This record gives sequence, structure tokens and C-alpha cells, in this order.
Amino acid sequence: MIGYDARIKVTMTKHKVSLTDRYTQHEGLIHLRGSQAMVRLLLLQRQRDAAIGLNTAGFVSGYRGSPMTAIDEELWRAGELLPEHHITFWPGTNEHLAMTSIWGTQQTNYHNDSLYDGVFGMWYGKGPGLDQSIDALRQGNWHGADKHGGVLVCVGDDHNMTSTINNYSSELLFQDQFMPVLYPADIQEVIDLGLMGYALSRFCGAWVGFKLIPETIETSATIDADINRVHITLPDFEFPAEGVNAFLTDSVYEQEARIKRYRLPAALAFARANQLNYVSHDCANAKIGIVSMGKSWRDTLQALQDMGISNADLARLGVKILKVGMPYPADIDTYRAFARGLDKVLVVEEKRDLLATGMREACYDLPTDQRPMLLGRHDEQGQPLLPNDQPITTDHIAVALARLIDLQQHPTALSRLTSLKVAAGRSGALDPLTMQRIPYFCSGCPHNTSTKIPEGSRGQGGVGCHYMVTWMNRETYTFCQMGGEGVTWIGQQPFVKTGHIFQNLGDGTYFHSGSLAIRAAVSAGINITYKLLFNDAVAMTGGQPVDGQLHVDQITHQAYHEGVKRIAVVSDEPEKYRTGYQFAPGTTVHHRKALDTVQRELRGIEGVTLLIYDQTCASEKRRRRKRGLYPDPAKRFVINDRVCEGCGDCGVASNCTSIQPLETAFGRKRTIDQSSCNKDYSCAEGFCPSFVAIEGGAMKSAKARTAESTHSLPADIPLPTIAPLPEGRSFNVLVTGVGGTGIVTVGALLGMAAHIDGTAVSVVDQLGFAQKGGSVVTHIRLATHREDIHAPRINSAATDTLLACDMLVSGHDKINPALDTERTVGVVNTANQITGDFTQNGDLGFPADTLESRLLNSTRRDSLFLLPASQLALATLGDTLAANLMITGYAWQKGMLPLSRGAILGAIELNGIAVDWNKQAFEWGRALAHEPELQHALLKPKADVITLVEDEPSHTLQGHFASELKRYHDRAYATAYESWLSDVAAKIEARVGSQPELSDTLARALYKLMAYKDEYEVARLHSAPEFMQSLSSQFEGDYKLAFYLAPPLISRVDQATGRPQKIRFGSWMLPAFKLLAKFKFLRHTAFDPFGYTAERKLERQLITDYKTTIEDLVAQLTPDKVDDLITIAGLPMTIRGYGHVKLASVERYQAELREQLTHWQDLATQAAA
Repeated sequence: MIGYDARIKVTMTKHKVSLTDRYTQHEGLIHLRGSQAMVRLLLLQRQRDAAIGLNTAGFVSGYRGSPMTAIDEELWRAGELLPEHHITFWPGTNEHLAMTSIWGTQQTNYHNDSLYDGVFGMWYGKGPGLDQSIDALRQGNWHGADKHGGVLVCVGDDHNMTSTINNYSSELLFQDQFMPVLYPADIQEVIDLGLMGYALSRFCGAWVGFKLIPETIETSATIDADINRVHITLPDFEFPAEGVNAFLTDSVYEQEARIKRYRLPAALAFARANQLNYVSHDCANAKIGIVSMGKSWRDTLQALQDMGISNADLARLGVKILKVGMPYPADIDTYRAFARGLDKVLVVEEKRDLLATGMREACYDLPTDQRPMLLGRHDEQGQPLLPNDQPITTDHIAVALARLIDLQQHPTALSRLTSLKVAAGRSGALDPLTMQRIPYFCSGCPHNTSTKIPEGSRGQGGVGCHYMVTWMNRETYTFCQMGGEGVTWIGQQPFVKTGHIFQNLGDGTYFHSGSLAIRAAVSAGINITYKLLFNDAVAMTGGQPVDGQLHVDQITHQAYHEGVKRIAVVSDEPEKYRTGYQFAPGTTVHHRKALDTVQRELRGIEGVTLLIYDQTCASEKRRRRKRGLYPDPAKRFVINDRVCEGCGDCGVASNCTSIQPLETAFGRKRTIDQSSCNKDYSCAEGFCPSFVAIEGGAMKSAKARTAESTHSLPADIPLPTIAPLPEGRSFNVLVTGVGGTGIVTVGALLGMAAHIDGTAVSVVDQLGFAQKGGSVVTHIRLATHREDIHAPRINSAATDTLLACDMLVSGHDKINPALDTERTVGVVNTANQITGDFTQNGDLGFPADTLESRLLNSTRRDSLFLLPASQLALATLGDTLAANLMITGYAWQKGMLPLSRGAILGAIELNGIAVDWNKQAFEWGRALAHEPELQHALLKPKADVITLVEDEPSHTLQGHFASELKRYHDRAYATAYESWLSDVAAKIEARVGSQPELSDTLARALYKLMAYKDEYEVARLHSAPEFMQSLSSQFEGDYKLAFYLAPPLISRVDQATGRPQKIRFGSWMLPAFKLLAKFKFLRHTAFDPFGYTAERKLERQLITDYKTTIEDLVAQLTPDKVDDLITIAGLPMTIRGYGHVKLASVERYQAELREQLTHWQDLATQAAA
């Protein structure tokens, strides 16, 4: 055997922590993510080659996809380090072509013109991407690796199925290609085994499969930076004279023999020489063996640590552990030597039985008295033990070990098992939770509009963001693999009655392989309209650019020459196409408002048609605007909540999650969350006059808010007492929140802070679909020693501190088991962050009380702090996004985070984004923890704000609404309101006694009907001083107002929908409103020009009918009918909206009223009988 690597001289220095350490530091400890470890691996390979005199280069290509979303971004961020290390990065057009390009790297020495001794290649992709690349992979691997090159095929598997259509476990797929497989257990091994992998590939001539999962690629950790830590030994092995590496001329008939006779046996020899499979825990008289690999090995160690079983305890119990780093080819000799003489062997592996198969083969020939019983999926009695239809967790392993090992002498282990049972069963004893936070389109996302289809049509989903439309009630169903969009219709259309469908397709997918699907559809002659969203980014995986040149007019020409019958372009800014673009013949350009009309035309055309919807990804707009790379129009919309009727038409029009519920004394209204708004403006297309544009100016800055506030950030907040880290285990922090709101950033900041402090740390995030408004959970482990951190994910009953940035995510059944009533402390943001379902269900409630109860009953008593962090963030810093760091500061001040303040602030500085603002958010959190009364002062309502709650006494409600009706019309109108209510209340009391709930319902409902919002009222509310004050409290600068209205006499009618279109009116409307409001005295008179419209006549009739109905029912009221009358009395609260929206709600109201009255009459008939 010979040593392969040379020692690289490293100068030991001490320096301040820097973000470049992850690539440039070669001693001590560094902190980096798994995706960054992949970049470091490439740099180290070049450096180590140079140290032994090899002039090599590197080449990396692939296609992003969760969990491999960030590799391309990290390669781009590495900047000049790549060319300095002779590394070329080509983001592949698709996975198949990327794999083919990797094949080329192993052919550079064929023609004696190579610039380098060899090129080491790296392919990356997710599980489905590996599926698509099999042909190129098979050919490339059979062809072989160059002796100074080598190939790592890095696949991101997803056992949890959190971000892929199916769960993936690719090691058997590699086995089918006769490729050695390496499976890193952590980020340290990503680099260590990666270097081994290149040496292995060169030595045995095969490409090497490299299995990665979220716990290794989406995790950050502190690792050893020593460039010399990996020592490679090349074993003695008898190769054929011609060698086993890549050949220029090679017989395909000889390749299989070469693989099986030499490459795979050489891989085994290499694995043994370098101890890729080794006994990690040994003992002299072992009776029980545990075999595992990768994450499962780490999970096994975590389970043992949780049960308090030390290495010495394992030895006393007669347990030894085999850690497998190369599961294929199976090292049968090593397996056999490990198993010989044991009583039992527990195989711990997820999904596929690769290790178990190897162990069975290894033990088959052992003498009976030396052959152990193999356990894994089943125990000795054949009962299920470790599942293969779900991820195996540390908890599964702990329970399995308890059935394998006698733990009666280990009280800590028994206590741990009890905790697991309690945690597993607790959710069933808590208040049930029916709401969940699932991914949704981002605020202002172009998909919100582009995925709409005309009534009577059917659509199909796609990959990435287009997959989400399948659960959004848009008559869009099913999905397919990337590049197969619409092709299922080829096999379906001849056999169904439906004659046409719409197929969603992204521009990234089109460039990847979707253009071939369009070609196939044309050749098949099917009737289909492709809706290609050109959003200028690969949105689902982080906003990367499409991997090549792609423009809208270019696509039209491609489609035209492929035979597409009709092409239309729809955009939110069609005016940009007036000059500089050359579209294919017949292409038309439209504003997105015409989307429905255009689609109706296209679906009537036989053959394949194409609609290109052009609007930049909302998240990408936000990113670019922060960097000054994208126009940021000085325009925002606000909703005048007094004008708003709560109909939800703005949500129907926009599908936008920035439209939030606003609970007021006048019922549920709508408000725009300016912190998340991406300025799409489609919400204003809802048929409602409450939308007001703020043109010019800007949101009021934190500095301006502080200057106006009577409460400034307190100085000299005393430092808290923070307990030291526990010995022998990690301190576990769970951060929960909504995707896209900075939860991952909190984890990154705390991880870097720990590194600055010299604390061992691992951080794993949940990404993928969850980034799009879904549930995001970050697991942080802190420890004195790196050896005390095993599994990166926090398991059941193991959370020390909960940073609950979202109540709904934190209170869900998936999170609850991780909490513990004796251990978990935390801080909860009590903001009612509604889910995306609210866009379609305006009455959707938020289970705040249920969530609060669940969290309080799942954590340590009196140790969970409820904080309205979003409201406080808005009040102090002008943006709800500050809430997460405010929560962090609050927890730190309460002694819940064992990190130094200096390290946390230093991490914020290193992050380099809104540094001062983020520091203030952290310090405000500290201040609120130190002075609890401060939050009440910050959120104290202004003196002129009237707040009514649901249980307000009826006479107070009645008096308040009467005052409002006086402002609405006059004193006589208000008196009539109070008089009728008093008369009815007296009659009710005479028949059934006092009924406060009924009186309250009547007061609200009658006010709702009497205060119908005609032109005078809308004018009054828009010009009201209170509304102007609310605007000045939110905005600063020289801004003007614009109003979007649909006056019946001048509004144009949409020919497709028959609905009037809104018109923009400038700030000159404000004095017009003031003037119009003064003419409210004309209301109810013959001189009211608006009173003659059908809508106003209906509103007046509703008042009369309501009073008559209630009076009739009160005359029949008996105690058993009170609840029924409350229901009927409250029905007018469902009448909402303006124009056609209101008319539709009136129809629903009248239908429900008829049903309720029929029920009432049936009860009366039954009582009479």
C-alpha cells in the first residue's frame, strides 16, 4: 500500500471570524452549510492534487432541486475562488445533459491536447433528476473515470418526502449501475468522504455515487478545517495491464467484465485500506451488534445519548456498532467478521434494505453457533420493529434498542422511554387542531393570476410552484414529471368527452425539457393550450436564473416554427413590448386584465396554442429591489377598512396572502400587510372602492416612528444570567415559523453566533415547498464539544427552548412531540397569521385559543411567554418581519439562549443585511423581556379609537352604532334605529326574558343594513380625518392619493365577464368626496340621483323586510326558539360587497333566510301537533 496524499503546510493564525473562512481557512474550526461544504470539497481537491504535483482542474454541473437547491448559488457566490482553483461551473440545461457533460471531463486525455493532468467532475441533482439522467450515467460509468480525474455523482435524497413528489433513496439505483456508493453521516464527512470518493474513483476507475440528504446538504455545522485530516491509502491490487480507467477506444462487451472483475473488487480493497466501514464502538465480549450508515448511524448514537447510555455502558452491555460509509459494493468480509459470534445484529437503515441484504449474505455461511439472528424491519417474533414506509427517527431506534437490550439497570434510559410515550400520546389529549399551514403562492406571485382558467375549463398542474395550484380550487388537477407537461393528454384525449385542457408550464421547465413536450403535443395533434409562465427565475428553488438565454419573443418564434397554431402574450406591463421586440407572426400582446378573454379564444382553436404569461417572480422582485436591481415603484395600496365590506373579492381577484383579516367593531374587514406586499396590485382589481393608492412617499421608517413615539429603545438593559451548556448532551433550540419570513435567517444567525462563541453547533432547516408560505422548522443543537452533537434534528421531548415565530406551526401535531412539559421553555408570537386558504374563504377563523392551550399544556409550567411580536415589531420598527429577531432577543434576555450578546450581534453584522435594523429588533426584544409593561404602552390604542369586543353590553353597542348612524345620515335616522331596537327588546323580554346575545345580534345586523354604503357614505369615509390620520401614521414623504372606483354611468363593462371595470381617479377626488359627503341629506329623498338605482332600492327594501321578519318572529317567540331567532337575526351580516358582488351575497342571504324560516315554521307545526 502507498500513501496517496502529501502534507500541506498550514500557518496557524488567530483571526476574527469571517464568512470567507469556510473556503480559505485550513486549520481550526469553521462553520458552513452542506452546500458550502460541496464547494470547499472542490477547492480542497485541487489544492491536495497540487500538493502531490498533479495539475488538475475541476468541473461541476447539475440541476438544482430540493434538497440540492443552493449548490449553484454557493458556486456563484464563491466568485473568483473557482477560476483561481481551475474549477469550471456550468449550470446544466437539465440533469441528463449535465451528466453527459461530466462524462466529457473524463475524456480530456484522449487526444494528447489536454491542458491538465486530469479533471475531477461533480454532478449534483435531486432524486428525480437522477432518474432522468440514468442513460448518461450508465454510459459514463461503464466508460469509466480518468486516472487523475474522477467523478462524484451527488444526489439529494429525501426520505421524509418534504420537498419531492416521492421519497427518494438512491443507493440501490447506484447499485444497479455498478457504482460504488458513499454515504456521509454529517457535514464533516461530506468533505472527508468526498475526498475519499475522488481518490476511490481514480483508483478503481468507476464513477462514485454520493448520497446526500437534508441532514447533510441543508444543514450547517462547525467542522474541523484541517486540510490534512484526510489520509488516503492506495491498497495493493492486481489490475489488468491496460488498467481500468477510461479508454478512448473501448469495447462495450469488455466493460461489464472490467467492472465486475476489477472495479468493484478494487473499490472494496480501497474501502478496507481506508476503513470506510469500521467498528465505531467496540467491546471485548460483544453479544449484540448494530449496523448502520449515514444519518441512521448518527440517529443511533443520538438515541443512545438520549437514554444516557455511554460508551462504557455499551461495553458492559456487550454492544458494538459497525459504521458503514460505503454500502455498495457490500463489504461481505467486514460484515462477516463483525457478525461472527454475536447473538443478534440490529440493522438500522432507512427505506431500502441494502445493508440488511449484505448482512444476510455475510452471515449465510457462518456456522450455526456463530451465526447471529438478524433484526431490523422485524424483531425476533416477526413483529414490526423499524419501518421502511416512513423516515426512521431516533425515537424509533430508541424503542427498538429497548426491545433488544436489557435496560433495567439504566434508569435514565427507562425515563427516556417513558418520555417518548408521553410525547407520542400527548397530541391526542390536547384540544384538536383542524387548521394547518401548507405552502401557498407568495404575496404578489404571478402564479396567482396566471393559473386562473375560464369557467368550464380544466387545467393540469406541473412541477415546482405549478404543483401548488392543484390544491387551490382552480379546476386544476394532477401533475407529471419535469418535461412531461401536457403529454398525458396525448394518451387521454382520444378516450374522453372533454375536448381541450390548459397545461401550466414554467419558463425554467420549458428551457429544461418542456419545449419537447410542446413538440410532442403538436405532433400528436391534440387540443391543448400551454400556459407558459415567464417569471424570469426558477422560483421554487431560490430564484436562480434560467440556465441559458431565454426571452419572450424568442419563445414565440420557437413555438411558431414547431407548429403551434396561435400564440398570445399576456403581461402586467404590456407597454414594454411596443419597441425592441420581434414576435412570431400572429402573436398578440395583451394586458393581464384580458387573461380570461384571451383564454376563451385559445380554447376554441383546434390544435396546440400557447399563452405566455410574462410577469417577474414576486420573491425575485423583492430580492432585486433590496439590491437596487429592480424598479421599486413609489406606490402602495391601502384598504380603508371603514369602506371595506369584508366581501373578500380582493382575495378572489388576487389570491394574495398579503390580504389579511382585520377584526373591527364593524365586523371582519381586510387589510394589506405592507411588510409582505410585493406590489402586484391585482388586489385592487377586486370590485370594491375601499382600495386607495399611495403614490409617492414611502412607508414610515423606523427612525421616523421612533422620533414620533413617546417610547424609545431603553438603554443599559441589564444582562441576564445564562446557565452554562449541559454536559454530555446538546442544548436544543427549535425555531418554527412561516416560510419566506426569515426563519432560516434566525437559524443561520444563531449558528454563526455559536461559532463565534466557540460553541459546537449544528443547524438543519426545512426548505423546499415550505419556503412558499408553508411550515418552516429550524433545528439548532448547541454543545460544549462537537462529539456531543449527533442527530441534527431535535427528537421527541428534547426541545430546551422554543422560538415560536408562528403559533400555528408551533402548535401542530408534527411539532408537539418535540416539546416537553418538564424541559421546554420558550417565547410565542401570538399574531394570528392566517393561512393562504383565507384568500378563498373569507370567514376562515384562526384557532388562537386552541393553539395557546396546546402550547401551554406542552411546555414547562409558567415558562412559555406569549408576546404579540408582529404588532410590536410594526409599532417599533415599521415591519412585521422584525418579529423573529424580537422573539430571539426576548428569549435571550430571559436566559433561554446560551450564547453571548456580542456573538449574536456579531453574526448580524456578518450577515450584512439591514444590520442596524436587525440589531434594534433584537434589542427591542430584550427590552420587552426586561420591562413587560412596555408592550402595553407600545400597543395602547389612541384616545380617539373606539374598540368594541364581542361581549360588549348591548346598550353600549346600540349607543355606539346609533352615534355612527347619526354621522352616517342624521339624528332622526339614529333615533329610529334605537327606537325600533328598544321596542323589539321590550317585546322579547315580555315573551322570554332578557336576551343580551339576541339584542346584540339585532343591533349589529340592523346597523349593517341601515348603514349601507352608498356614494355619500363612501365619500364621507374616504375623506374622514380619521382615515387621513391613519395614512400619515403609516407613510411619510410627499405622497398623493388615488382612488379606484366604478361609477355606474361611466365605467366600461368587461365583455367577457359582464362586470364593470374600475377607473383610477387622482387626488382631486378628495375635495370632491368632501363635497359629495355634504349632500348625504338627499339620501331617502326624491332628489337623490343615486337612490333610483336597483342596488339602492334593494338596500332600502332589505331594511324594511328585515324589520318585518323580525317583528313577526318575535311575536311567535318561545324559549326554545331563541337560538333559531339569533341565527336568523344575524344573517344580514353575510351581506357584503358592492355591485354584483353584493347582489350575489344578497341572493345567498335570501336563500338562507328562506331555509331558516321554513325550519322555523316546521318547528311551529311540530309544536302545534
